Amino acid sequence: MGMNVGSNDDDDVLLDVNMTPLIDVMLVLIIMFIITIPIPNNAININLPNGAPPPQSNEKPPEIINLKLDAQGKIFWNGQPVENKQALENLFMTVSKKSEQDQIKLQPDRMTEYKQVAMVMAMAQRLNITKIGIESNASL
Repeated sequence: MGMNVGSNDDDDVLLDVNMTPLIDVMLVLIIMFIITIPIPNNAININLPNGAPPPQSNEKPPEIINLKLDAQGKIFWNGQPVENKQALENLFMTVSKKSEQDQIKLQPDRMTEYKQVAMVMAMAQRLNITKIGIESNASL
């Protein structure tokens, strides 16, 4: 520390603290703290598969079933007419029993009444069909 002594005739002694060495020490400490801070690791650990092929299954892969409703309310399963609601329910039950369900594309005609479409959708929901969608026939 430095001390300035004035040349006053008074017996007052002026004491000033030299701040430069204190600032230097603080800057060195700040730099040391910045250097020693650990680098943040934003990596996410993921357990990836070992690359072995999936086990072979005896089931055939899921297929796409086209379910059409015409304007009169008749139902066609992949182009084949369905006689009544009980036959449609049986077809839905065969799909719902599979471990990997087939995808059903419901294609109603423009003039089909909404209650027919709702009946088919409700029957599919009741029998736990999860892969069903409505396909539009509207052209843009």
